[in-house]
Amino acid sequence: MKKNYKELLNAITTFVFDVDGVFTDGSILITTSGEMLRKMNVKDGYALKTALQKGYNVCIISGGTNEGVKERLKGLGVTDIYLGAHHKQDPLEEYLDVYNINPKNVLYMGDDLPDIPPMKMVALATAPQNAVAEVKAISDYVSHKNGGEGCVRDIIEQVLKVKGDWNDNFSAKND
Repeated sequence: MKKNYKELLNAITTFVFDVDGVFTDGSILITTSGEMLRKMNVKDGYALKTALQKGYNVCIISGGTNEGVKERLKGLGVTDIYLGAHHKQDPLEEYLDVYNINPKNVLYMGDDLPDIPPMKMVALATAPQNAVAEVKAISDYVSHKNGGEGCVRDIIEQVLKVKGDWNDNFSAKND
């Protein structure tokens, strides 16, 4: 029987995300010069930046090697970015060890087969709606949003709201 993911949200202090298929829709646009371009959702970026500002740990583990992706994530404040990771459990183990993070406090969102081993290492395995069937089958939570269309925001917002850390009390006086 699967655990109720909502019971695990309060323990989360660390978010780990794949990039392609999670922050992006998985499409790659290729220019005539061979440059590969990706599209990311600004709402995901806002949520990620908010989590960092509230003191949550964020780590990115991707098989891709695009420097533009790295610069975008660094611009949002992410410092722990592992690119070119084809065995994603290795950088995850390193990251948890370096920062002495308990896997019981970690959420991982992935969308494809290389994400399964690290997803099995953490407390809360999550996936975008358009993840492959094998990833969805082992996920504790599958977002109603697709990769690149707000799935990162969806899960970060849920965690932060449960813990009272979400910025949902803006009013006219704050403008």
